[in-house]
Amino acid sequence: MESALDYHTARALLDWQIELGATESIGDVPIDRYALPDTGPKVKKPVAQAAPEKPKQVDPAAVAKAAAQGAGSLDQLRATMESFDHCELKRGARQLVFADGTPGARVMIIGEAPGREEDREGKPFVGRAGQLLDRMLAAIDLDRHKNVYITNVLPWRPPQNRDPKPEEIGMMKPFLERHVALAKPEVLVVMGNISCQAVLGKRGITRLRGHWDQAMNLPVIPMFHPAYLLRQPQAKRQAWADLLELKARLEGK
Repeated sequence: MESALDYHTARALLDWQIELGATESIGDVPIDRYALPDTGPKVKKPVAQAAPEKPKQVDPAAVAKAAAQGAGSLDQLRATMESFDHCELKRGARQLVFADGTPGARVMIIGEAPGREEDREGKPFVGRAGQLLDRMLAAIDLDRHKNVYITNVLPWRPPQNRDPKPEEIGMMKPFLERHVALAKPEVLVVMGNISCQAVLGKRGITRLRGHWDQAMNLPVIPMFHPAYLLRQPQAKRQAWADLLELKARLEGK
């Protein structure tokens, strides 16, 4: 039986094996390395980043409806409309055109949108069209300073006096409905196609004019817009017939 290696011989043999590339010793008993505890460096799992929240889409008509319903008076409604920033028309207009005439009057006239003169003065139906309207009303004993209240579908002037877009009408309609509710007229007069579309949901003023309809729980009569009558004076005869129809309604005939 061979004698055990002395220390120096064993050390020399070990150094020689290390030089040959040995990295670990092998024992007489096999080792199940799958059963050994994991002593390697722990790798941190990446923390899932929450996806950024998408900005909520704002519905201008819904904002307008909530704002309008919160107005308890005409003054509050005007202030609410002045602070409403969701309508692009506001950025190009000089000022809000709210109303003119006598609040609480039996007759409420709804025009289309402010023009240049209205935008400058801050009142609906001024300039030549407004002067013609005043003469039309005077012919049946009406006066904006005594017994008529006037507003528009839109309170801000569209650029270059273009027709209001359907989305602009829809956005501002809650304010118009609240305006009518607070003014409490007995009769609505809608002048022009845009007014008919906004109030009655119909277009075709030549077909609709002079015929009573119903909207906002009130009787409504469509009429030609005074600006149209300035361009088409031959239509004044029909406008006169419509005024007489309005007068008969007010007199209960």
